[in-house]
Amino acid sequence: MSAPARVAEFRQLLMEGGLAHGALVADGAMGTQLASKLNQPGGAGVQRCLDELNLSLPAMVRDVHQEYARAGAQILETNTFGANRKRLGVFGFGEKVRAINQAGVRIARAAAQSLGEEEQPFVAGAVGPLGFRLEPLGLITLEEARAVFREQIEALVESGVDLLMLETFQDLRELHEAILAAREAAGPETIVTAHVSIEDDGTLASGASTRAFTELLEEWPVDVIGVNCSSGPKAILETIEAMGAWTSKPLSVMPNAGLPTAVDGRNSYSCTPSYMAQYARHFVAAGARIVGGCCGTTPEHIRAIREAVDEMQPANPAPLARSPAQAHSHRIAEPIPMAERSGLGAKLAAGHFVTMVEIVPPRGPDASNEIEGAIQCKRAGIDCITVPDGPRASARMSAPALCQLIQQQAGIESVLHVCCRDRNVLGLQSALLGAHGMGIRNLICITGDPPNHTGTYPDATAVFDVDSIGLAAMAAYLNRGLDLGGHALGSRTSLLVGVAANPAALDLDQELRRFELKVKAGAEFVVTQAIFDVRLLEEFLKRMEAYRLPVIAGIWPLTSSRNAEFLINELSTPVPAEFVARMSAAESGEAARAEGVAIAREIVQKVREMVAGVQLSAPFGRFQMAIDVAEALGTRVR
Repeated sequence: MSAPARVAEFRQLLMEGGLAHGALVADGAMGTQLASKLNQPGGAGVQRCLDELNLSLPAMVRDVHQEYARAGAQILETNTFGANRKRLGVFGFGEKVRAINQAGVRIARAAAQSLGEEEQPFVAGAVGPLGFRLEPLGLITLEEARAVFREQIEALVESGVDLLMLETFQDLRELHEAILAAREAAGPETIVTAHVSIEDDGTLASGASTRAFTELLEEWPVDVIGVNCSSGPKAILETIEAMGAWTSKPLSVMPNAGLPTAVDGRNSYSCTPSYMAQYARHFVAAGARIVGGCCGTTPEHIRAIREAVDEMQPANPAPLARSPAQAHSHRIAEPIPMAERSGLGAKLAAGHFVTMVEIVPPRGPDASNEIEGAIQCKRAGIDCITVPDGPRASARMSAPALCQLIQQQAGIESVLHVCCRDRNVLGLQSALLGAHGMGIRNLICITGDPPNHTGTYPDATAVFDVDSIGLAAMAAYLNRGLDLGGHALGSRTSLLVGVAANPAALDLDQELRRFELKVKAGAEFVVTQAIFDVRLLEEFLKRMEAYRLPVIAGIWPLTSSRNAEFLINELSTPVPAEFVARMSAAESGEAARAEGVAIAREIVQKVREMVAGVQLSAPFGRFQMAIDVAEALGTRVR
């Protein structure tokens, strides 16, 4: 039968009430079965790309399809779950996207046809996530993600699939791009199913609630929605029962056979075929129109599910009406205007030149010296104190604690650096909410130094769930009353979101690409790394002019020629030879520090008309050096 006729037949069965029984039965786990065969004596081992087996071991893939077809599967998914350019590229097969997907369809179709015309299963093109994070948590843009999905889906559609199965998605933005790519490649007629993978409580890993993701899937151009993978059938049943209240679309269910347990070096799944069959009845009763399996499900599981489903009659639970309050309860709040969030925000919004001094947290619990330094800065008319978070991967007093002490005891506003190195996305969100609760309103989001490169504890574990781009997005979400997963918080933060940039980066193009992503993520001002060569700052400002963000220039008073050499050789900070010579000519430490202040004052005078402010370092706790540099601004320091 031709592919167009099969597409129409599938639509008639699933969408137009043509099912004789309660649901169509899909196959089970492809990866589990292939890995099992590869682990058999004489197998090729499992450290390889399973999608590529479509080319190198097509008979093995065909055998798995035929085992599921003989067990009663009415839908065979192609062995293409990870056959996109990003995932295949990890194995060196990025240029074989088309060939692998075409072969996947060809093998599945041949297995389906081997059962004869009357019992021939449908062939579904399997499409999984990219395997890499999208912006702002990663570097893949939404446009790039859609293009990668479209490349794979075009190959599947051109090869004649009867429907498309998008599955195991946890990022709703990524799933949306996959759906749009599917519609661009397949047009409006092909059935597109979209599956998410849930946590045990029915939420996504990002935090999106069942209602939130169901409502989105109801709105998006997809025909069938559902849940696959996850921890097992119990959590999925509870979730689809809830989903039925928020959608009128057919539901698809393909759970794991429980959670895997390692036995003799292999994963063993706990759910028996009879247990899965019992849940299949519950799925159909809850409105599922496709029932199959994911990780750990075997042909034996599918045979039991088919027998159970054949005993069922169709059920059509009516979707519950949503009240206006329910329909709009997750509406995104508008951020509080920048000028109302903090004193720094008000000054930047008004175009006032700002001066900030960086004070590093102490190594011990006594912050009296740092508080005294902040008091000196306030008396000198400095606007804010910035506090780095574990600088150079060192163990120090927590930056939020010092910020709060400075605000309470020195009476000057603080700017909190937040580093991605030491906390996962849960801890970072908690840290931002906690900072807001303590009255800290100004942030600088940084990625952070890895401990094995610069820190005093090289064996410490770095997290880096996100980088500074993702952290800026996180803060911007909180300012709209949402957590990173889109969950409403009930209230919103009023955080001023700053980021860092390096005009002296060796790869300025890459630095500017990352800066652009930071702006998209929600950055509202930027603080540069230490500037010594003003020409580099001029070039940076010229190239980022379109973004119109306030730029605060980092100024570091040199303390010695050795200090200058350290910046050049160990921190890759360009320091003009003229400045190095001037520092080398100083006859004493005091003279060198005075010369360092003089150089910094000259730099401040050159950049003051270019930028919105300066951040002055107080090297090695010498607060007066920063104050002396600030005096070059004259009446601009109040």
